[in-house]
Amino acid sequence: MGSSVKHAHEVGVLAARDAGVAPAMLGQYLHTVINIVRSGARLSRDDLETCRQQGEDAADQGIALSAMLDLYLSATWRLWAEIDTKAARSNAATVASAAATMFRAADDAAEALAAGYERSQRRTIRFEESLRREFVDDLLAGSGEPDLMLERAAQFGFNLAGAHQVAVARTDRRLVDAGPVHSRVEAHILASFGGRDVMVATREGLLVCLFPGAADDPALVLLRSLEDAGAGPWRLGIGRTGRGTAGLVRSYAEARQAIALADRLDRAGPVARFEELLPYRVLTADAGALSELVAKVLGPLQSARSGGQHLIETLEAHIAASGNLSATARSLHLSARAVGYRLERIAQLTGHSPNDPEGRFVLELAVRCRPLVAIEAPAAATRSASETPKHSSKRR
Repeated sequence: MGSSVKHAHEVGVLAARDAGVAPAMLGQYLHTVINIVRSGARLSRDDLETCRQQGEDAADQGIALSAMLDLYLSATWRLWAEIDTKAARSNAATVASAAATMFRAADDAAEALAAGYERSQRRTIRFEESLRREFVDDLLAGSGEPDLMLERAAQFGFNLAGAHQVAVARTDRRLVDAGPVHSRVEAHILASFGGRDVMVATREGLLVCLFPGAADDPALVLLRSLEDAGAGPWRLGIGRTGRGTAGLVRSYAEARQAIALADRLDRAGPVARFEELLPYRVLTADAGALSELVAKVLGPLQSARSGGQHLIETLEAHIAASGNLSATARSLHLSARAVGYRLERIAQLTGHSPNDPEGRFVLELAVRCRPLVAIEAPAAATRSASETPKHSSKRR
């Protein structure tokens, strides 16, 4: 078998020609196999790591894994043919042992090659994900050199000068890059939009999606993807369509504001659109004035017997029923007479009648704005102030 060593180079050249790969990609594999056939050992850890490194190098050079496996397996059977010819004088047991050692080595080498190839691919994917994450972070922060940002956008097939809309999604757990939810949603979104002019990333625990401005209601596509990914319930915030980097930054801010407003308003639906919540944005522009309005209009209701919560609930039901007394009574499981009495009491305490257009407007405005401000503290202070004289008289 020793004479087969001088033929290893020719074997490697022929195997490389079959696989269409340079002979150098075999490294010292053939010489290593010849040595272990002599000793009956297996490929060492160092030998397997060398094979894994060859697999990585092949992936980095763009060589197909199938071509690498073809190279190594072709080299193995060609080498065995050479060894088998030279081993004609050996007994059957020796030949069988040599064959088992050689082909076990080929199997171990093939597994190591595949592992190295996969290792390189995972590293490349992580690198691309890192580049994409950094690009989205810079994009939404409005930072980065314009020319460089255009170049980076082109790498991802993203038209930076076009119109886009940002959607953010939140669930009860913090989302991370390349996590199962992120990966599944990204795959679905990219497939739905042809892989161009869309971005899916995570930022500050939120899932952030950038859609082309011409897309038909991206919220529906995103919501369907999120429901398929599980991990709900979900709350979506949708910003308005904007052009260029500035428009994206604004749309992202609006999408986050939409979620925050929907939470404060205790909206039941999963989708919060900034443009639909714009009236509330106007109202919250002056937080001090808004708090004063709510406290002044609804604060007096706290002086009612058993507090004012039942009166506020009556107002809410009356507004939801568009002022229909019978519908209000049904929703509250009360008689129409009882509801009428409560509405009269509201008018007495606030000075605004639910039956008067102007009064109804003021009351509805206060009720709708109530979730946006903290009125519990003023209400508690009102109760405390009204109770102080009573306690004092008792002490006297």
